[in-house]
Amino acid sequence: MKVVVLGAGLSGVLSAYYLNKDGFDVTVVDRQPVAANETSHANGSLICLGHSYPWASPAAPGILLKSLIRDDQALRLSLKFSPRMWAWLFKFLLECPRSRADRHAASRLRLASYSQSLMGEVVDDAKLQFHHADRGLLYIYRNESTMKHGVEQMRVLENNGLPIRIVNPTEVAAIEPSLEPVKNEFVGAVYVPSDGTGDARLFTVELAKVLEGRGVKFLYNTDVKGLNVASDRVVSVETSRGPIEAETFVVAMGSYSPLLLRPHGIKLDVFPVKGYSMTVPIENLDQAPVIGGLDEDNLLAFSCLGDKLRLTATAQFVGYDTSHAESDFRHMTQAAISLYPTIGNYSKAKYWAGLRPATPDGNTRFGSAKYQNLILNTGQGSMGWTMACGSGRITADLVAGRKPSIDIREMAWRN
Repeated sequence: MKVVVLGAGLSGVLSAYYLNKDGFDVTVVDRQPVAANETSHANGSLICLGHSYPWASPAAPGILLKSLIRDDQALRLSLKFSPRMWAWLFKFLLECPRSRADRHAASRLRLASYSQSLMGEVVDDAKLQFHHADRGLLYIYRNESTMKHGVEQMRVLENNGLPIRIVNPTEVAAIEPSLEPVKNEFVGAVYVPSDGTGDARLFTVELAKVLEGRGVKFLYNTDVKGLNVASDRVVSVETSRGPIEAETFVVAMGSYSPLLLRPHGIKLDVFPVKGYSMTVPIENLDQAPVIGGLDEDNLLAFSCLGDKLRLTATAQFVGYDTSHAESDFRHMTQAAISLYPTIGNYSKAKYWAGLRPATPDGNTRFGSAKYQNLILNTGQGSMGWTMACGSGRITADLVAGRKPSIDIREMAWRN
């Protein structure tokens, strides 16, 4: 059976991997010249089960309001005329009560944990090298109130099976020696030993190469223009190369998935949330972090990828806009320098912005969308790297008609 996967990012390539393992004839279509050239290109590189608590939380409404007058908030709201954005944000606010946020945290952690349990098999099977480290992550706090709030959320994850350890500043420096010079800036941290880091773009690009050698066809530089439907099935996808027929189609186009599906009456509640990243050349490798983590007060993620420091921050509600200027990175640069003032040359940083495919409740969207042979794999938000392997396996299970190994009822698409 032929399956066409739309999108060659993490979700699409991992879907292709598991579909190929199951014996399907797989073609992957992407408008970019290579795999992982959009959302998966320069993300935070953290494999972070400890970040499973959703953005839609009791604190989120206040943060969004503050962002209208301050540019240092983790969540930023841009005042613009966008009915889709405001409708999405209304749904987002409905998910912020603690009881709902706690439930969604549990389902997100379930997918993240499942995905992590599969990653080792993928890496061993494809023999991938991607600056992977699995020594855990530190979630660092600079004041008592944010730490109290952060620990409360971590306890929810702990109650759902995630091992955590609350540590003081001295223990922070013992776990991550590169933070010894600035440890007095922190009140403490949560250490999650199961977490890790790795270059998501490199992982995806190398896996795509392996899959090409195994018979998966990749059509790059190919625009997806629409779906051709007959009766109750999708019969082909219309592309810049012409129509491509298949028995099943997987939509893994991230934030752009709703744009493809909307003309067919499929209301996918995925909206782009813009994130920013910096990649800084490391000039003093002896000062580089060995495990990485998050400065939670600044929502700044940091990790070492070979001889480069990857930094990411901010979730901005601004629509389909990936434009950026050096000034957009001012706060991120200041936060990074407060952690690592001498590690590298920040003047040589490479800047990037990408769109995270976010859902109001933070849950991924799986399942058939209106047509039985149209399968969704999108909506991972800021955890696409963490959830990629599990999302790919679940997608292949759904295509094959198998029941996934974990409960995905909270993640099932509903129009």
